Amino acid sequence: MMLHRLSLALFLTASAFYFPATAQTKKKTPAPATPTTREEKDLLGTKQIPYDAYYGVQTARALENFQISGVKTNFYPDYVKAFAIVKLAAARANNEVGRLSNEKLAAIEKACLAVMDGKYHEDFCVDLYQGGAGTSANMNANEVLANIALELSGHKKGEYQFIEPHDDLNMGQSTNDSYPTAIHIALILHNDKLVQELSLLSAALHAKGEEFKSIVKMGRTEGQDAVPMTVGQEFHAFGGQLDAAIAALKQLETYLYEVNMGATAIGTGITATPGYDVKCAAQLAKITGKPIHKSENLIAATSSMQAFVLYSAGLKNLAITLSKLSSDLIFLASGPRTGIFEINLPALQPGSSIMPGKINPVMPELMNQICFKAIGNDLTVAMASQDGLLQLNAFEPVVAVSIMETQALFTKTVPAFTKQCIQGITVNKDICQHYIERSVGIVTALNPILGYEKTTELAKEALETNKGILELIREKKLLTEDQIKQLLDPATVTGQK
Repeated sequence: MMLHRLSLALFLTASAFYFPATAQTKKKTPAPATPTTREEKDLLGTKQIPYDAYYGVQTARALENFQISGVKTNFYPDYVKAFAIVKLAAARANNEVGRLSNEKLAAIEKACLAVMDGKYHEDFCVDLYQGGAGTSANMNANEVLANIALELSGHKKGEYQFIEPHDDLNMGQSTNDSYPTAIHIALILHNDKLVQELSLLSAALHAKGEEFKSIVKMGRTEGQDAVPMTVGQEFHAFGGQLDAAIAALKQLETYLYEVNMGATAIGTGITATPGYDVKCAAQLAKITGKPIHKSENLIAATSSMQAFVLYSAGLKNLAITLSKLSSDLIFLASGPRTGIFEINLPALQPGSSIMPGKINPVMPELMNQICFKAIGNDLTVAMASQDGLLQLNAFEPVVAVSIMETQALFTKTVPAFTKQCIQGITVNKDICQHYIERSVGIVTALNPILGYEKTTELAKEALETNKGILELIREKKLLTEDQIKQLLDPATVTGQK
């Protein structure tokens, strides 16, 4: 037994020598856990913020208070970019008037340029619907940009003793000037994209106008036969209507060039350094490449929504134009056996779960729905704009949401409408020719030849006998075949000769 114990002791000693880590394991000091939150404070007290978040305490409160639509600032990248542009212009202007140091400007510039380049957008996260006239959106931008600037400068998020959201990012500003200016810039940026897509649609319509310029058809007024025209003229007219709507949008964009930066709270410029307002507008013009300028009356500009009302009216005009065009296409393509059926729209999908062979005009129907929504959004803009009280309109957020939504819907829908509808339209020439020969409306072209009284008699007889005007002319030998051919010449009958 003693020998056994001695052997065990020797084994344990040897094990401790050869396998020290196993035999003599020491407790390691655990590494400090990565913090999950940081503490920030505001007027209402302290609050824990996610450690990795670039936003701060006022954004956190907005996230709690305004869980409304689920649509956040970053849903519209141009809106986020616009905030960065405004804060960059403000920082540069404050530096020019000697208020912001070169060191802080350099850090803020890096942050703004990064956001303008599409980075950090996930932290621009407040709901678009909010109370406070946009304060939450403005402070979200201030906090995110401040923390990006801190981090890019080698500091930690929340170390506001170096760069502070209010004192530095909101220097010489109020929500009441920076927020509407950001909306102006966002709408200007997106208007360029919308006009580009609309111009492509216009080009497609005019291309169809050239393709169909020799095909004669009956024009209609009030749903009734009128006088002949060409299908090409009809499509050129569609394009012309759209061209006018595009021109209106370009013109109405100019009202967005006037901004109220430097107005601060109500337009008196309190807390802003003299000269800052003009320099800030100049910086906005330089960054955007648009002729941005300071409003002559900052109090008026801060309390009025006129620029938004006018630009929204341009979008409503566009909606009405595109809705009429879409409805006309639906009517012209109706059939195939019991409708007008002068044109064919591209067949994109089966049109019914019960009726075999049915194909619906889905793209014009889609466009109509977008137009209805745009018109409704314009009404929202009008109501929100008229109910602003005294020196500030608290309903700017819903104005911003409404206009940006309309822009985005059109920018997405127009290219689909162009490619999947307009570019694939074809004409049923035989149907158009049939209507020309059967229509009573062709009689109007005979007025200069036969006189109004005779042509009226022909029209009456055609309606009573269910005969075509040309059929009666041939029966009565009122015109020769050469005269009839000349009469139906596209250039002659449609006023193009």
